[in-house]
Amino acid sequence: MKQPLKALVVALGFTFGAANAYAISMEPLDKEYTLQVLGSGGPISDDLRASSAAVIWWKGKSRFMIDAGGGAYLRFGQSGAKLEDLDFLGITHFHTDHVTDLPAILKGGFFFNREDALDISGPTAGAGFPSLTEYMDAQFNSDKGAYAYLNGLLTGEGIFPVTLIDVPYQSKNETKVYDKDGVVITAFGIPHGNVPCLAYRIETSEGVFVVSADQNGTNPGFVDFAKGADILMMPMAIAEGADEEVSAFMHAKPSTVGKITAQINPKLLVVDHMMGLSLKFKAESLDIIKQYYKGEVFAARDLSSFPMNAVKDKTNEQ
Repeated sequence: MKQPLKALVVALGFTFGAANAYAISMEPLDKEYTLQVLGSGGPISDDLRASSAAVIWWKGKSRFMIDAGGGAYLRFGQSGAKLEDLDFLGITHFHTDHVTDLPAILKGGFFFNREDALDISGPTAGAGFPSLTEYMDAQFNSDKGAYAYLNGLLTGEGIFPVTLIDVPYQSKNETKVYDKDGVVITAFGIPHGNVPCLAYRIETSEGVFVVSADQNGTNPGFVDFAKGADILMMPMAIAEGADEEVSAFMHAKPSTVGKITAQINPKLLVVDHMMGLSLKFKAESLDIIKQYYKGEVFAARDLSSFPMNAVKDKTNEQ
């Protein structure tokens, strides 16, 4: 007997109520234009969540993806997303909790026919981290790649090819990485300590999603990049009392997240990238964010979905 959606949601440990239009189910109820968080956790397994990954549904299909951290492979399948529908995959940076499931997801291309290349973008090299092109070569080079048997991803032989875009993360200007069928995606460098890191903006006539990866909030250019966002996703990885020299060098404190969001003024803020320690301070951190940003704030869970229609409908009701 097929389980009703509400029962499924409760069985997963979530309820409707406060979630409102952003109820959690495996497959999104609305796939017209929706941000679905596949992984809402961080680099430590104590959060009991998948690491960073998100899918953007467009016209009923899983067309775009941002990051592929540990657990993304499972959540990708649970969401109903299909690799054969994916047109673009953006990597924010090369910390393991943002990229380790990428080879596993791409390997699925062996099991269906696809001729079109998958566009993949990521940052240029810096601070001991490779560029996207260097990372992909280290994975799939036919001679010395970790997964040399998947070399066809680079050559287009036996599996669909990928097109690689190295984005200059130190540029003061955004970089267009995708422009097809009414969808424009741009990338912009953000300060995650000294780690090369990118944020992504997905823009259509239906609205704008901005997905920020880890950042410490010290680049004012991000506000201009994200202006006009209807739904903004920001990491809430640390608590307000985190140490300045290490944690706050890498991640924005809740007060910083609140101040940045207030300047951008989206219709909805989604916070993610929560680890076990930061989850203990979740309520306190959300209260701090709300001191600055007066709009709606939602703490993501794995597989939670945020349809553009929902924020548009709420705006029309006001």
